[in-house]
Amino acid sequence: MMRKTRRVVLMSFAMAGWPSSARGAAKHQYLVYIGTYTRDKSQGIYVYRFEPATGHVESLGLAAETANPSFLAVHQNGRLLYAVSEMYGSEGRTQGAVSAFTIDRSTGRLTLLNQVTSRGGGPCHLVVDKAGKNVLVANYGGGSVAAMPVKADGSLSEASAFIQHQGKGADPKRQSGPHAHSINLSADNRYAMVADLGLDQILYYRFDTAHGTLAPNEPPFAKLQPGAGPRHFAFHPNGRFAYVINEIASTVTAFAYHRPGGSLKQLQSISTLPEGFSGSNSTAEVQVHPSGRFLYGSNRGHDSIAAFSVDPRNGTLKTIGHFPTQGRTPRNFGIDPTGSHLFAANQATGNIVLFRIDPKTGRLEATGQVLETPLPVCVKFVRVR
Repeated sequence: MMRKTRRVVLMSFAMAGWPSSARGAAKHQYLVYIGTYTRDKSQGIYVYRFEPATGHVESLGLAAETANPSFLAVHQNGRLLYAVSEMYGSEGRTQGAVSAFTIDRSTGRLTLLNQVTSRGGGPCHLVVDKAGKNVLVANYGGGSVAAMPVKADGSLSEASAFIQHQGKGADPKRQSGPHAHSINLSADNRYAMVADLGLDQILYYRFDTAHGTLAPNEPPFAKLQPGAGPRHFAFHPNGRFAYVINEIASTVTAFAYHRPGGSLKQLQSISTLPEGFSGSNSTAEVQVHPSGRFLYGSNRGHDSIAAFSVDPRNGTLKTIGHFPTQGRTPRNFGIDPTGSHLFAANQATGNIVLFRIDPKTGRLEATGQVLETPLPVCVKFVRVR
């Protein structure tokens, strides 16, 4: 039974001021799934209905009760959703899990199909491969990655691949061992890029979707500045560039992506913080706008979204500005597929603040809409119309 719908604070505004990209998406409608940490008032995954053209958001309540679904991934068919259960065993290595759900596209409800071990503690990120045949997961606490084949009904098989990272980084407090923090696939589905915060590396793996296997590539990784702490990674839509946000250093590193060989060449590193900021900060999410013209990163401490323009010739970044998220600890955010809105998830204050994205400048403007969701972490969209 669906839980009581949570309060949504909405403010109306005129359509005339909306970006043309939103007006062009008049018939589009999405389910917006929110992954959370399940302590205090949170019970699992929450869901909203969203119309980009009008900006209308409706709370549909609790979609599924599940433990610590801090990161979500949606299957290409729009009918399956996968979630980590970010848990730890006594040694921090054995208790993480990945759950498979079916999506009721009319109500937003999720129905559990099954749950399998992630093969490591603290799974924090996952992705469905481009063929829809495997789910790949990064285990932060365990410092490892794994792949689970997707069965015909959408449920998951036990891991068909597992790789344990080794080593440590420069920061004794944060990098005493490996911490795989994200896993992303190239557009051709042949290479997996794993940002390991503990090793200051982006590790490259050859990926075989037919067999669900991972194997170290040659060269095996790109090395970042010592103590950078790479966290999340994003490919540019054109496939020529890629970006990693560095949690400890509060920077974004831009790369050229070598498509035939699946490797990266560093181009630039740029701060996510305004000049003169001296407080404590760590970064979290990074995403490229669907147009490829802008890149956004979240600051926890400064509590802002940093916006950058992307040079279309060489992929380098230039700061546009820093936009307060109107809450504390923006762990994650989501850009809707039409590119018209950004949902900033403020974990510490339990709210998700909506921003319009200016399609010409990339600047963010708060819409006045605030979605009250306990301990929000991840934002994912499923198109239903």
